[in-house]
Parts: sequence; structure tokens; C-alpha cells
Amino acid sequence: MENQPKGFYEDFNVGDEFVSPARTLTEADIVAFAGISGDYNQLHMDAEYGKKGPFGARIAHGLLGLTIASGLASRIKETAEDKVVAFLGMTWDYLKPVFIGDTLHVEESVAQKRETKQPGVGLVVFSAALVNQRGERVQKGEWKLLYKMRSAEEG
Repeated sequence: MENQPKGFYEDFNVGDEFVSPARTLTEADIVAFAGISGDYNQLHMDAEYGKKGPFGARIAHGLLGLTIASGLASRIKETAEDKVVAFLGMTWDYLKPVFIGDTLHVEESVAQKRETKQPGVGLVVFSAALVNQRGERVQKGEWKLLYKMRSAEEG
């Protein structure tokens, strides 16, 4: 059992907690995201406007934070193995601004799980948060993923 592959539906228990590696948000990230999304809002792109705005500096796009959270979560070995069948949906809230220079990581835990009607597949719901270098939750929500069951792969 020690060498058995991890990341199947059966390997998750409600309350299990996971933490991703961290990464620092750069100006290049914001510029690249603006180019991809077409969102050139002054809050993100204009340093002088940002200084005079409600946050005192430019901030990252909310969706950029979510995108970074998704990428960081994919680096959590225990949850991002090749056992994911599908991402089903999410709820997501923006709590605080994300600034250039913030170092971010994801903290997630298994909120619930259940077998599905589809044979060999189970639903795992993660409570997730994007957290900055000060330990502040800047974004949070739930992600619903379908995972392969061990029995389906063994076959």
C-alpha cells in the first residue's frame, strides 16, 4: 500500500488541508493579463491613477488573482495528480486587493465529498483561499472537482 498512487477520490477526507508553493505577482503579470483579457482598466494599468485611487496603488485584476490561485493549486501534488476528471464549477469572492509585489499562495481543504451516479468517479469540494505574504485571505471560494476512483483505474 505504501507505493500506491495518490490523488484518487478515496484518498481525500473531509478536513484534509493542503498548501501550495508561493509566487510573487509582478507588473509583467498584470500587463500580460491585460493583453490576454483586453481589460486595460486604469486601476490595473495607470500608476498615477492607482496612486490617487482607493487602494493607493495599482492593483491586479480580480480574475488574475483567481487565475494565479488556480495555477498554484495545480502545483499541490496531493490534489493535482492526473486523477482529476473534470473541474465542475466554483464560487469565488474577492476580499482584498492584490498588489504588485505580493507573494501569494493557496490554502485549501476538503469541504465535502461524495460518490456520483457516474461509475468510478467521485466529487470533491475544496474550500480554497488565495493568501498574501501577510497571511491575509485576499480571495476565497469553493472549487468542485471530479476525481477518478481507485477501483475504476484498477479495473
